[in-house]
This record gives sequence, structure tokens and C-alpha cells, in this order.
Amino acid sequence: MSEYLGIIVIVIVVALLAIGGMFFLYRPGRKAVPPPVEAPEVKPAPEPEAERAQPEEEGTTTTVPPPVKPAETIIKKPEVEVPPPSAGRMVRLRSRLARSQSALGKGLLELLSRDRLDDEVWDEIEESLITADVGISPTQTMVEELRTKVKVLGTRTPDEVRGLLREELLKQIDPELDRTLQVGKHGERPAIVLVVGVNGTGKTTTTGKLARSLVGDGKKVVLGAADTFRAAAADQLQTWGERVGAEVVRGPEGGDPASVAFDAAAKGIEDKVDVVIVDTAGRLHTKTGLMDELGKVKRVIEKKGTVDEVLLVLDATTGQNGMRQAQVFAEVVNITGIALTKLDGTAKGGIVISVQRELGVPVKLVGLGEGPDDLAPFDPEVFVDAILGD
Repeated sequence: MSEYLGIIVIVIVVALLAIGGMFFLYRPGRKAVPPPVEAPEVKPAPEPEAERAQPEEEGTTTTVPPPVKPAETIIKKPEVEVPPPSAGRMVRLRSRLARSQSALGKGLLELLSRDRLDDEVWDEIEESLITADVGISPTQTMVEELRTKVKVLGTRTPDEVRGLLREELLKQIDPELDRTLQVGKHGERPAIVLVVGVNGTGKTTTTGKLARSLVGDGKKVVLGAADTFRAAAADQLQTWGERVGAEVVRGPEGGDPASVAFDAAAKGIEDKVDVVIVDTAGRLHTKTGLMDELGKVKRVIEKKGTVDEVLLVLDATTGQNGMRQAQVFAEVVNITGIALTKLDGTAKGGIVISVQRELGVPVKLVGLGEGPDDLAPFDPEVFVDAILGD
């Protein structure tokens, strides 16, 4: 009996404990505790492609490449050109000369071919020559010679008239004059060419074209930008030099032109080049001080070497005004040759005759276009044939 009583007591105790636990768990006013919330998984940011480490192979070490630097701006110099040689240039450019000068030749041929050549016709011939800038004195000489020969011949076929006129024009231009450019070296010293002329004649362009022509003939050239009063002139010459691989010596804007010319001559000697070409300022021929400075440039250059050529650049379209310019320059420096520019345009070819007669120096170069290779050595026979036509 006592055993059953013990069991009953144990059951009652367990039941009481169970009821008490339930009472504390579900008593009023107690909020239910929600289950814990797990934090979301944060993924690491992707690495840059250049820095992402690659799987290491056995025995190797992974190296992260350095960051790429931004591309630098590269200024590309113009490619050095190979100019054609100077020989035969005037023959190639003859058609341009013929187009601009044929009116003179055709007019003279027409007048000389008339059935009756009276004083009125000869006056027309004389006027045509003077209008073409031949000059008064050379014109009178030509007309007298032509009148005498026509009287002797009596009859005049077109071929005879053309032959007469060609002979007289050549005589006045004088094909016997030495038109060779003096650009030969003196042992180890280069030849020096001084280019002079007033503003607007194409002096700097002629200097660049001459350098190009000499490079085409296989010579090494240094250019001196002694026109320090005009920055554009030095820049222009720099461009010409870079195109053909000729070094350009220049100074500060407004600097001493004689100093630049001296440095150019010194550079030519140092580099053992063949020719040094010095471009001077386009001085107004009416300003005595500037002309004196031009003489100073020449004297300073001669401290380093001999000035072999002094080329006076004349605009062929200026006519007799160009003649006055030529005379003033001739008084300051010893001009050895003339470079006539713009002879392919509205120029009157007779200036070739008049400028040579007045200065006693030959026309050595002519500009027959705006292209880089349109400067040609003057050939009297090609010139006259272009005027008269075929």
C-alpha cells in the first residue's frame, strides 16, 4: 500500500511542475520573441581586370602589371622630301611662261608680217616693246636693227619674220652672260648666298625654293633667317627647311640680323655643308638706315667666309618701279644676279632685258608658279621661244 502511495505522490509532483511551467510560459502581457534574423551575405567588390590575381601555377609568382599611363601627344615633323634637280626645270615650265607672254610675241609677229611697214607700224612695234617693260633705250635699238634687216630682206615670210624677231630678242637678253649660281665650296668652307629685296617680292619664298633646288642637286644646305623683324618670315623659312632636311638658324624676334647671319655662316662651317643661304629683311629702299644695316649684314658675314652670291629678288609685275629698287640695292651691296618672281602671271617679260641692261648683271633665276619646284634657272632661248610660240 505504501508503494502505491509513493508512486501517486511522484505523479502529482510531476503534474504540478508541468502546470507551473506552462503558466510561466504563457502568462498574460508577455510578447513572443521572434526568431533571430540572419544578416544578408555581403559579396566582395570585383577586382579590376588589370589587378585581378591569376591562379598561381606551381613554381611561379603572380605579378600585378603597373597602371597604364595616359597617351602623350606626339608632334610629328613633316617627312623630308626629295626635290627634283634644277636641270631642265624651265623647259618643263615653258607652257606657263608661254600662256602669259605669248600676247607680246604674237602682236610683234603680226605687225612685222604686214605687207607695208610704214612709220605708223614701226611706232606700234616700238609701243608694244615699251609696254612690255623692255625699256626705251633697248626698244629703240631693237627697232632700228629690225628696220634695217627688213629693208635688206625685202620679202618677209612668217618664218623669216619670226627668225628676225628671235635674233633681236636674244641679242638684247644676251645669252653669253654667265648665269651660273656660284654655290661651289671653298675647300672646307661653304658657299654663302645673300638674298635681298623689298617686302612683297617673294624673297623668303624664293630663299626656300632655292634651298629646295640645291638639295635636289645633291647639296647640303643651312638657312639663315636674318629677317628678325617679321616672325612669320622665320617660321616660313623653318617650314621650307624642315621639308628638305635643311637646318635653319634663327634668332629672337627683333634681334640683330647681322648676328643671325654670322651664326648661320658659323653653323655652315661647323657642319661642313655646301651652301649657306641667308634671307634678309624686306627693307624699304627709301630708308637709308635700313639699307646701311643690310651693308652691315654683308660685312659681318665676310668675317666668317666669302659672300659668293648676292641675289636681288624682284617682282616682275612691278615694272619700272622694280628697276628703281634694283638701282638702290646695287649701290649698297654688290649684286651678282637677279631672281625674277611672278613671271608667269601678269608680268611683262621685257623687264628681263631692262633690268640686265641697267644693272649689268644677269637674270639667274625666274619664278614661274606658286609650286615648291617652280623656281628655275633662267634660260634665254627657252624664254624667247616661249614668248614667240612654236
